Amino acid sequence: MALDKIQLELLREIADLHGVPEGAYNIRSDGQLAGRATTANIDIVTKTDKPGIDIYIKDGTVNESMHIPVIIEQSGLKDLVYNDFHIGENCDVTIIAGCGINNCGSQDSQHDGIHSFYVGKNSRLKYVEKHYADGDGSGERIMNPTTVIELAEGAYMEMDTTQIKGVDSTKRITTAKLAERATLIVREKLMTHGRQVSDSEFTIDLDGDDSSANVISRGVARDSSRQVLVLRINGNARCYGHSECDNIVMDSSYVQAIPEITANSVEASLVHEAAIGKIAGEQITKLMTLGLTEAEAEEQIVAGFLK
Repeated sequence: MALDKIQLELLREIADLHGVPEGAYNIRSDGQLAGRATTANIDIVTKTDKPGIDIYIKDGTVNESMHIPVIIEQSGLKDLVYNDFHIGENCDVTIIAGCGINNCGSQDSQHDGIHSFYVGKNSRLKYVEKHYADGDGSGERIMNPTTVIELAEGAYMEMDTTQIKGVDSTKRITTAKLAERATLIVREKLMTHGRQVSDSEFTIDLDGDDSSANVISRGVARDSSRQVLVLRINGNARCYGHSECDNIVMDSSYVQAIPEITANSVEASLVHEAAIGKIAGEQITKLMTLGLTEAEAEEQIVAGFLK
């Protein structure tokens, strides 16, 4: 696997990789396979009917991880992949994904990733996804992740997503269906600046008794950027659902949060919390008394908010 300096920097940003990862991995670069490894318990198979891969994790696999980063430095490339994760029963695994674009040209570069997770009974999955973009070209850097989740009885999934730099446009769609006693935890962190646009939409169906979901989204909108967030939870059984969005608006940005909670069962318990506002003046004043400039104080507050 031979990668240039820019590609290696993208891997460090999106997956904290400083070389070839241990364990299973699949690295996609400019629309092509750049490197792959499997293990006795994790197999990766190239799809034959459309671009993408199938990942098969055997029953009882524990304490294993895999990396599936995507990197793009070709201006004008429109990349689309379908990745399906088939996770057996009684597993405990971590999957680290992410997409990095470095566009130094005049054409738009785009990655659309459709990831489907089928998590078996009583399995635990941690899924980490980071999006990052850079480059001094006039072409846009576009990322549109779609995540489809099906959790079997007793399954547990944590999903941590981060986008904090350089992405000009993103449409983030997440859907989930939870069976009996399944749990989904989602933590989203997002920052936009300039004229960037972000649309996020969550639709979670709590179909099984004692299923639960907790979705927490934090965003910072700067300059004239725009963020729209839809948090939709449907309680279809005896279940608990909670969604929370906290946003900081700065400069002339725009933020809209749209909560939707629907109880289709008298035993569903659903809660939504939302807060949108500017940085409190007393917070800035307090930090300035410690020797920071106003700009430095703002940066510290934003960094702490998104930590």
